[in-house]
Amino acid sequence: MGILCCFQSHAGGGGGGSHHDPAVPSSSAASSSDRSLPERRPGEDKSSRNNNSVDYSNLVTLVNEIVADSVSYRHRRVAEEILKMGKAGKVTARAFTYAELSEATGGFRPESQLGEGGFGPVYRGRLPPRPSGGPEVAVKQLDRNGVQGTREFLVEALMLSLLKHPNLVTLLGFCTDADNRMLVYEYMPLGSLEDHLLDLPPGRAPLDWATRMRVAQGAARGLEYLHDAARPPVIYRDFKASNILLDTGFEARLSDFGLAKVGPSGDKSHVSTRVMGTYGYCAPEYALTGKLTTMSDVYSFGVVFLEMITGRRAIDTARPPDQHNLVLWAGPRFKDKRRFAEMADPMLQGDYPTKGLHQALAIAAMCLQEDATMRPGMSDVVTALDYLTVSGGGAADDDLDPNDDEQQQADDAEA
Repeated sequence: MGILCCFQSHAGGGGGGSHHDPAVPSSSAASSSDRSLPERRPGEDKSSRNNNSVDYSNLVTLVNEIVADSVSYRHRRVAEEILKMGKAGKVTARAFTYAELSEATGGFRPESQLGEGGFGPVYRGRLPPRPSGGPEVAVKQLDRNGVQGTREFLVEALMLSLLKHPNLVTLLGFCTDADNRMLVYEYMPLGSLEDHLLDLPPGRAPLDWATRMRVAQGAARGLEYLHDAARPPVIYRDFKASNILLDTGFEARLSDFGLAKVGPSGDKSHVSTRVMGTYGYCAPEYALTGKLTTMSDVYSFGVVFLEMITGRRAIDTARPPDQHNLVLWAGPRFKDKRRFAEMADPMLQGDYPTKGLHQALAIAAMCLQEDATMRPGMSDVVTALDYLTVSGGGAADDDLDPNDDEQQQADDAEA
């Protein structure tokens, strides 16, 4: 028996024109020729401009400061594209000096390091007044020899200055002091979803079913905001478990916006771009053609949601060859209701609602449709997850619809 779902299909992409926000100075709407880079006077280094003369309440000035020494005009064009969103209220991100962040992290000492990604190492710190008065922060330091660089730094700084939502991580500030590039975020005490789902240390209890559904719901709301509230829409492009951070109470926050892309607007159905992201999470049409739409994010959400249901990685070469690719492994099981239980994470030890499992698999299957136009929009995914968390996502099996047992018996008889 196949999966039936009440989703309406959505064409890929998203519309909406740009508009200028009064909070962003009118120069942000001007041509690039009107936004000249600040000139460096002989003998003046960039850190002195950073500390003395730059007004970071002006996003255009922020852009000028970040790209002033860039050899690539592409960075300017990327910044201007992002500024078209122009939906910021007061920009609260502030400029930090290297000395301030060094003090906050104890000199970037190894024991303060939380982890390391493509951008560079991330350190835990505390802003003054220290030792206990200021907020805890996570400081991400760009590795100049890493796989990401100025473009990703610029995109993340601007995106998170303009985009505000409870399910997006909060950017507190940045550092462009001398040759340093750092981003400062609120500290997420529970780490990432990956830490609790796919990298369980010995002795740590797995996430229960209800918590998994709540995390999925929060992450989906973050994507919905990017797709539907941002104008033009924003395509996240790197949705995976390690990029979903968890606040107290397992509230999901999307992080790492370096690969985010301003989506299509007007009568455009997609944006064409070099294929970026993480293997195993990219939508097949994007991987093949480089045509990017919001439906690409929906597919990635489906992969991560399937990870949450099964406890399996999207790509896991430690498993037998026929189980390396999670989506391929799940394909035949999606089509047979009697095999749904095989897809539940064994770490749950059967402690999940059967009806909730079936509904969750239905959502994942719709998001993973090969045909992008058949996938639901994120607003529909959020609606389905809202229903799931209220009606059966975390409840016990005693709330099952008795018709489910009758249908299962009919399926067995038919087989």
